[in-house]
Amino acid sequence: MAGYRLGVDVGGTNTDIVLYDEASGAQLVEKLSSTPSNPAIAILEGIDKLVARGVQARDIGFFAHGTTVTTNALLEHKGVPVGLFISDGYSGVIEVQTQQRGGNMFDYTFQRPHALVAPDCVKQIGGRIGSRGEEIAPLDTDAVRSAAQELAAAGIRSFAICYIFSFMNPRHEQMTAQIIRSIVPDATVSMSSAILPRIREWPRFSTTLLNAYLEPALVRYIDDLSVGLDRLDIQVAQRFLMQSNGGVMPFSGVKGNAVHTLLSGPAAGVRGTCHLLARGAFANLITMDIGGTSCDIAFIEDGKPHEVSGSEIEGRHLDVPSLDIVTIAAGGGTIAHVDRGGFLVVGPESAGATPGPACFGRGGTLPTVTDAYILCGFMNESSFLGGSQKIDAEAARRAILTHLGEPLGLTPEQAAEGLLRIVNARIADQIALKAAKTSVDVKDFTLVAFGGAGPVHAAAVAKELGIDRFLVPFSPGAFSALGLLCSDIVHDFLRSDLADLDTITSDGIEHHFKALEEEAAGAIQAEGLSPGGNVFSRELDMRYAGQGYELRVPLGQPSPGGVIDLDALREAFHTLHEQHHGHSARDGAVEIVSYRLRSTSVTRKIALQSNAQAPAIAPETSRRVRFGSDAAIETPVVARSHLPPESACKGPAVIVQFDTTTIVPPGWTARIDGIGNMIVERAENV
Repeated sequence: MAGYRLGVDVGGTNTDIVLYDEASGAQLVEKLSSTPSNPAIAILEGIDKLVARGVQARDIGFFAHGTTVTTNALLEHKGVPVGLFISDGYSGVIEVQTQQRGGNMFDYTFQRPHALVAPDCVKQIGGRIGSRGEEIAPLDTDAVRSAAQELAAAGIRSFAICYIFSFMNPRHEQMTAQIIRSIVPDATVSMSSAILPRIREWPRFSTTLLNAYLEPALVRYIDDLSVGLDRLDIQVAQRFLMQSNGGVMPFSGVKGNAVHTLLSGPAAGVRGTCHLLARGAFANLITMDIGGTSCDIAFIEDGKPHEVSGSEIEGRHLDVPSLDIVTIAAGGGTIAHVDRGGFLVVGPESAGATPGPACFGRGGTLPTVTDAYILCGFMNESSFLGGSQKIDAEAARRAILTHLGEPLGLTPEQAAEGLLRIVNARIADQIALKAAKTSVDVKDFTLVAFGGAGPVHAAAVAKELGIDRFLVPFSPGAFSALGLLCSDIVHDFLRSDLADLDTITSDGIEHHFKALEEEAAGAIQAEGLSPGGNVFSRELDMRYAGQGYELRVPLGQPSPGGVIDLDALREAFHTLHEQHHGHSARDGAVEIVSYRLRSTSVTRKIALQSNAQAPAIAPETSRRVRFGSDAAIETPVVARSHLPPESACKGPAVIVQFDTTTIVPPGWTARIDGIGNMIVERAENV
């Protein structure tokens, strides 16, 4: 049996690789600069480094990957041209959408993001499916054929098919796909009836368009990566890709599922936190994953991550199940500037991996958060990636002085402190806002800081929030890569069929779920996975009659007699509505809108141990650090590897390791638990 499990997380700035030895529990960690032009390059270079350290590639038996390929393609507008087939008379939905103004109806300056499909690539097709799935008018196959030929002649190779009520009957969309493929054999075809068979036009159409826009880039990348992995002789049974829902899927399942990877990277860190940390006194956690480009925030309550059925990315509707993750531009490479009003502004632009912060000496001249770390004494040449990343402290000082200090009339150190205060306040404000929206009290939660920059900010953010404790896992800089080794194989299936709870029967509900289970079994088999061992969980989207939104209500398995207790289901919905909205209408009519099935195939998972092997560092004894006061304080610098389990270190202190630095301000104390986690608390609570 193969002896290693490999997790790879590609971020906007760094690529993190963790190799886990199943026999000993040892972890090998590599961190490289990402290669945005082709993310696979950094992955393959990192694996080459592992091989150079004595790892036999053939002994790797599990490979999982978190990627930002689809996210970056969307944010950077680098998807492919799309041709859209839409029901005749409904092309206006592309402009009308939902008529929402980004959550603020009074924002009269609001502008929608540009459309993903050009107006001349939108083709209206005759034919109509009714609201109960009946065919009202036959599909105009001649119009489909003519439109496909016209789009193909224009160079279009990715097509989205979005017909009215196709979620009730996909026949017209399937016929259209067959015609397109007969004309363009290598076409990428995204059908709304397959991507999101759910009620509501624009969310379904938007999600389908996103898939058509992004899938070719993801498939091309996966194909390139697979060739490289073959070259390195990594012969695993399946190669897995992280999804937004916190589960992985095989590379072979990517086609038709590109939209499920838009939160791939951040989801891995949350999943790792749930498996490795969320237990006992740490059942309620706030994850704060700060890398080079962004800060990703999520809540874990009673050991389970918050989830959502849909979200927005850059103003675009994405209605697929995902972990409830908020991302803001607050990473180590985030650029700061002084605006026209003379105010210090941080982000959203990032220096990325190239040219990177000014202190990296790769040509960057603009001040970043990382440059502020250098001036405040949080990091230096020996502590940054164990000294492997050369640091030009003078370049950092020059960038901050030129672009921030001089315009604001501040010293470089004062400007650097101001920059970090703004970043810390933004992160804390976002956490507080998210807590308010989800009705939780942050003081009942422990902050978990990971990513290369998370532990640098953790104490300041915790102080802003009134949280007295934060936790830093043993390998925080590579924790998302570690989380990939803690994830199950997950597939989500959905169908809508509106029904009144007073009239539907237990058999009617069971009929829908059995159909979904058959669909799940087929998809799992097509991906080369064993259907045995899969666990199905069921949910219903329910609402009061007339509402424009639903709540996801978990549905247990039927009783031994195969009967679903509809009265208990109704009561569960009322209770959930009270929890979310503060009231219920127990006399009101209740509707079932959609049926959800999650298929989970449980994988072997790693256990967190404090024996990760990363390049050793030799820190200095002390350095001068600025903790938000006017003067720097001579502060002890401690190697985390020198802190044994159950030991403690009082602040002020700078605790350094290969992949991050943890700042312990005066009045805080850090202690190491039995498995190597660092728990940092206000001194008065120790």
